[in-house]
Amino acid sequence: MNPTKQRLLDRIDADRDQLIEYLREFIRRPSPNPPGDTLASAAHVRSLLDAHGADYRIIAPNDVMPNIVASFDCAIPGRHLALNGHIDVFPAGDGTGWTRDPWGAELIDGQIYGRGACDMKSGTTASIFSFLYLRELREELCGRLTLSVVSDEETFGPWGARYLFEHHPEIIGDCCLNGEPTGREIYRFGEKGPLWLRFTVNTHGAHGAYVHRSKSATSIAAKVIGELEALQDLDPPADDNITSALDGISDIVDRAWGEGAAHNVRRITVNPGLVSGGVKVNMVAAQCSFEVDIRLPNGFDVGDIHARVEEICGRFPEVACEQILYNPPNWSPPDSEMSGYVRANAKALSGIEPVPAVSLGCTDARLWRYRDVPAVVFGPSPIEMGGVDECVAVDEFLDMVRVHVCSAYDYLSREATA
Repeated sequence: MNPTKQRLLDRIDADRDQLIEYLREFIRRPSPNPPGDTLASAAHVRSLLDAHGADYRIIAPNDVMPNIVASFDCAIPGRHLALNGHIDVFPAGDGTGWTRDPWGAELIDGQIYGRGACDMKSGTTASIFSFLYLRELREELCGRLTLSVVSDEETFGPWGARYLFEHHPEIIGDCCLNGEPTGREIYRFGEKGPLWLRFTVNTHGAHGAYVHRSKSATSIAAKVIGELEALQDLDPPADDNITSALDGISDIVDRAWGEGAAHNVRRITVNPGLVSGGVKVNMVAAQCSFEVDIRLPNGFDVGDIHARVEEICGRFPEVACEQILYNPPNWSPPDSEMSGYVRANAKALSGIEPVPAVSLGCTDARLWRYRDVPAVVFGPSPIEMGGVDECVAVDEFLDMVRVHVCSAYDYLSREATA
């Protein structure tokens, strides 16, 4: 192995306890989104950068949702690598169902428990330490390294990476490495696109015994949801590039992401995530609203999906529909340079060579791909992501740090070519 890479790996081994404790303290600083206040978590990041004498900028278009951007130039001209991670996490509610404190970061049997453990404070920790370790080698590396630690990712909000792309494009670079959850056996080169729709149903309403007096808004909502679920049966368009990358990996995807995941990678999924309607049980509901999360694989035309939704709503004049959000599906070459580094380093360090896959969920890595910049995602297992007792395995977390550090080193070791 390259002697410098070996020194980096020795450094990670020496810093093992520091890395674990840093992640645990990160989790102990709640940053649920909504509401999205990440000040305590951002202070944790800033304190580490300050301790290492690393310059950084705070870019906070929303006062309680700061973004931290740090960069350095290497001594030799080269390409610009972007490391990206977010510090907001899913809400944990009131803790119901958890057997561990969601903000306690308890370390039990090799697992660190807490909201954000796998999504994605472990991945963001890997990015931060990769930046700091390589900063110490900047006199012998090539190009430029930028770290962006952002807020407002969990709601696809406007104050995090989206804001940076719109107002600070200097963070984009030539390639992005991100530590969102994937599992050791997979790296992600693309993502399905979320289409979020809000439906409202209005009827006259009536006494619950007088069902002849009014249609039920909740019954209509149930019928519409049922028809929307039929979108899942649409055949995916052929895409030779993506299909060839995904062929033969179904067993691996199901093992890493749960049985049935591989089936959903190339098909539309429909999730009625929020439903609210009616006043009481003995009244015919006069109003119902529901929000649906539709995930589109690469190749589907969102205009065609809107047309099908309009056709469904046209059969129910009481229903109105509006789009809340749409992020197009995206992908970058599955055999990109960074993909090769991640595969090689993962295999060398853990004995597992990850395969390329398209993500079921959506990350900030999409923003790089929208700019035709290759973006590779490699992180811990996503199985417990967003659920009660979310956790990350310590050995998996440390392996991820090693892969990120070594892959970023490999990228920055190449000089610029004409």
